Amino acid sequence: MGDFVRENALVVLIAACEIGFWVLLGAGLLARYVLRLKRTSAVLLLLVPVLDLVLVTASIVDVAGGTRPGRTHGLAAVYLGVTIAFGHSMIRWADVRMAHRFADGPAPVKPPKFGPAKVAHEWREWRKMLVAAVIAVVVVAVIAVVAGLGVPAPAAWLSDPFWAWGARVVLATVIWFAVGPLWTTIAPPRDREPSRG
Repeated sequence: MGDFVRENALVVLIAACEIGFWVLLGAGLLARYVLRLKRTSAVLLLLVPVLDLVLVTASIVDVAGGTRPGRTHGLAAVYLGVTIAFGHSMIRWADVRMAHRFADGPAPVKPPKFGPAKVAHEWREWRKMLVAAVIAVVVVAVIAVVAGLGVPAPAAWLSDPFWAWGARVVLATVIWFAVGPLWTTIAPPRDREPSRG
């Protein structure tokens, strides 16, 4: 077990950050709505972004120490981008449900399914993915600079375990754009007419 942790320290840290995100989120919401400790709740929820800072710092320190960037460093960059871009909305999603359940808050509103509201929703969600992709690619570039790597040939973006994460996140963003906001803008879903008896 000790050898695995040593050899895969960054993977273990990513897993710990993911678990830590949900633990801090759950503890923060529990403190706010069940225990009525608003200050404690605020502190716990403010600690969530600290996990991201720990992860990116560990990645940079690792490559600065001579480790060649690999798939784990690329994964850390993508994880960082996704948690920064989507973390706030995930916290808000959980907060609304806890408020409804424990503090007589309003019922959660479902995302729109039709018309201009659906189109606007798709664009908002995709912009989060775009932010995640930009952050991930920037972090990949920073790690590469710290490691002293040059910019690879285009083929390496797909074959190299480290650079492939940048290619994956860009590809995911393009696919999401095509099937999400672009498609709903071109052909917005319409509510079916009520049937007439």
